[in-house]
Amino acid sequence: MKRLAALVALTLAFGIAACGSSASPASSDEITLKVGATGWAQAAAALEVAKLDDTPYKVEWPVFPGGDKQMQALTADAIDVGQASEIPPIFVAAAGGTDIKVIAVQRASTLLQEVIVGKDSTITDIAGLRGKKVGYVKNTTAQYFLYELLRQAGLGWRDIQAAPLLPKDGVAALGSGSIDALASYGNSIITARQGGARTIGTGKDILSGNFQWLAREKLLDDPAKSSAVVDLLARLHRAYAYIRDGHQQEYAQAVSDGTHQPVAEALQQLRDQEAQRPTVLQPTSAEAIKSQQAVADAFTDLGAIPGKLDVATIWTDRLNTELAAELAEPAS
Repeated sequence: MKRLAALVALTLAFGIAACGSSASPASSDEITLKVGATGWAQAAAALEVAKLDDTPYKVEWPVFPGGDKQMQALTADAIDVGQASEIPPIFVAAAGGTDIKVIAVQRASTLLQEVIVGKDSTITDIAGLRGKKVGYVKNTTAQYFLYELLRQAGLGWRDIQAAPLLPKDGVAALGSGSIDALASYGNSIITARQGGARTIGTGKDILSGNFQWLAREKLLDDPAKSSAVVDLLARLHRAYAYIRDGHQQEYAQAVSDGTHQPVAEALQQLRDQEAQRPTVLQPTSAEAIKSQQAVADAFTDLGAIPGKLDVATIWTDRLNTELAAELAEPAS
């Protein structure tokens, strides 16, 4: 936050001092960040609950059904910053999109990443999926943990009839009986459970919990916008700490509003998630790159991407120093 204020002051000073320039000096209230969200704008809700949404720049939170769609929007320059698991950026890199960079990592829970079946299904485990039609969300955590769960059960991708579907469409297909099982995440799992769906497999111990924040290089070349992004990520880190510190009930109400589940259920889910892995923001690291490389290698083995992919090409440490300094600041 200090870095953002200093940068704005410096920018204004240069603008005033510029002799004969007709250009208006940049200011933080002229900055608008379009930040992607999956399912619902939970980061925006966290900031509001923690009373940290009073940013000196504007933030818009367009909502997408998955991180893969956020990556499409980021590639198309429709958003400034995207959030995704380790998986969608792998496919961006495989397609040659190295202009998009991982700028920070959010460590978070891997609950609500599940393979589910309908309430009347006789399937009780992953082994029972042999020969069955299984919906999954392509190029996301769902495809990865489904692949790994099949492998653990002694099955391969070709042992099922894999059907790529969007989360909402997957829930509808499961309910109608047009698919036998669904690998999905988040709101779609909550909705399906409300309809009586049962869990037969989970990705909670397969996924790393590394959720990535990404931006295009041109944003990193913009001092004012990149400073605003650092400030926003630091605010989010503090917001989640604030929620853990006795304010889970307030956030559970926001979760209930966003996911249309009972508040008590949202509160228990939040407690379970934070008990598994507290939500924190971190700078990029060699360890996080290594984790994503292992996932990319699995997709190579699956045949989903051609050849060996070096995921390091989509990572950057350009914001690390500033972000580390902001995260180290005590909460005000």
